[in-house]
Amino acid sequence: MSQVHPTALIDPAAALDSSVQVDAYAVIGPHVRIGAGSVVGPHCVIQGHTTIGENNRFFQSCSIGAAPQDKKYADEPTRLEIGNNNTVREFCTINIGTVQDQGLTRIGHDNWIMAYVHVAHDCLIGNQTILANGTQLAGHVHLGDYVILGGMTGVHQFVKIGAHAMTSVHTTLLQDLPPFVTCAGSPAEPVGINVEGLKRRGFSKEEISALRQAYKVLYRQGLSLEAARNTLRETASQQPEAAAVLTAFADFTEIATRGLIR
Repeated sequence: MSQVHPTALIDPAAALDSSVQVDAYAVIGPHVRIGAGSVVGPHCVIQGHTTIGENNRFFQSCSIGAAPQDKKYADEPTRLEIGNNNTVREFCTINIGTVQDQGLTRIGHDNWIMAYVHVAHDCLIGNQTILANGTQLAGHVHLGDYVILGGMTGVHQFVKIGAHAMTSVHTTLLQDLPPFVTCAGSPAEPVGINVEGLKRRGFSKEEISALRQAYKVLYRQGLSLEAARNTLRETASQQPEAAAVLTAFADFTEIATRGLIR
């Protein structure tokens, strides 16, 4: 049987693995599913059609799976899915999706979500991300793997952030941020490639050097976006040791929907 504090309120229809721990005064709704090894801290509320994987930890006073902050929402049975091995610190809010999008908010695996973070409806977050204290994601935001958002970062609706990108503290991101790029400011401006992060994750010297040159192509040579993209693809074909990262960099420029920060 689950390790449930006697003051916790769990709907009989909820499905919790026998190893789940639920602390004092937590509330869990009928459509919630929680996998093995997860811990629900005191005063947390988990509701909505929410599926949570294994070995997640929610610290005290989180609101998980609540209705989206969207006036168009009309109690549709939209969903929240959270993967495995995520840490969600104090006072975080993560909302379900809306039918205006895919009806799904999704958080992947091994993410570190610090205190007071808000993840709005229809956000899609990859794996191994870090969202520092006070980060605020508006609706429909997409984050690639290994993204790091500095404390108090604000991200506009529908913005896409590519894998391994990083923002500084107090960044306001109004447009799409390419993979591997760091940015800072309000509104955000690009400041270079996330070199230290790439080194820590095992990227080769050739890949990092190629990305530095790619950054110059996109941001320093005065090229149009189409011309920069063509140059990046040509370079990728000539540098097989860095083709994957250069192609990812170029591909992102085609899926950006709010324009790139430049």
